[in-house]
Amino acid sequence: MTPGAVHLNLDDAWEPHPLGLPCVDARTWGPKVRYFAPERVLNPFYDDVLAPLPPFVLYGSGDFHHLAACLLRRIQGPVTVVSFDNHPDWDIRPPRWTCGGWINRALELPNVRRVSIWGCGNFEFDLPSRLFANRRDRRSGRLDAHPWAERYVAATARRFDAMTREDWRSRFEHFAPALTGQSVYVTVDLDCLTADEAVTNWENGLFTADDVAWAITTLRRHADVRAGDLCGAYSPPRFERWTQRLASRWDHPLPEHPEAATARARNLTSLGNIWPALLG
Repeated sequence: MTPGAVHLNLDDAWEPHPLGLPCVDARTWGPKVRYFAPERVLNPFYDDVLAPLPPFVLYGSGDFHHLAACLLRRIQGPVTVVSFDNHPDWDIRPPRWTCGGWINRALELPNVRRVSIWGCGNFEFDLPSRLFANRRDRRSGRLDAHPWAERYVAATARRFDAMTREDWRSRFEHFAPALTGQSVYVTVDLDCLTADEAVTNWENGLFTADDVAWAITTLRRHADVRAGDLCGAYSPPRFERWTQRLASRWDHPLPEHPEAATARARNLTSLGNIWPALLG
């Protein structure tokens, strides 16, 4: 078993012990906290399940990515968050604790100094969706995003100084040394990977697993990666409340029903590339 790391099983997106990880069975909580949850649900979930977890956590669908903001509460002292995600997760609209707006909850924590998001390629950088971005923290410099130019029209790519497949590594090599000596929390959503490398509940991005592993290794050469998480593997959506079900149907891409064994095998291959880099 890997010390300092655990599989938090919320939805059976993975086998119980991927890569030999110990497992915390929290499947009774999964439908309660999936996609979004009120604080009256999240607070006892944090106290009972999340707070005792080790620094590095593997969990299921990207529908649970808002749990990263809860996991960040455990970090002592100032920390910079580096996120690899096909979505910026910066939407300021309700619900408050949702996978599409968790970056804002992270930035409200007193220990989070900055969030940097890499690999976005979805519609949230286009109008009208970008009107609902967290523009306050972007203006202050506490929030920056690095989307793919290949996914946007030229005007949008210029507005956000988008990176390309050809230049993103040189940009990241310029970014990482600025974090020298800092504590960093790394969060990875597998939907940042191409569809050939990850089966997810959301739209896929343009990174490969080797890309993400290289970026995390580059970070580790400069910064102290103290903790992190990885989510984004596909699982059939199951919800406790009708409000979750309704909002999820409106927000998600058209549903697909991949064969479970194929999805797990593809995701496990990518996990095998990224997870060792995350643990260092």
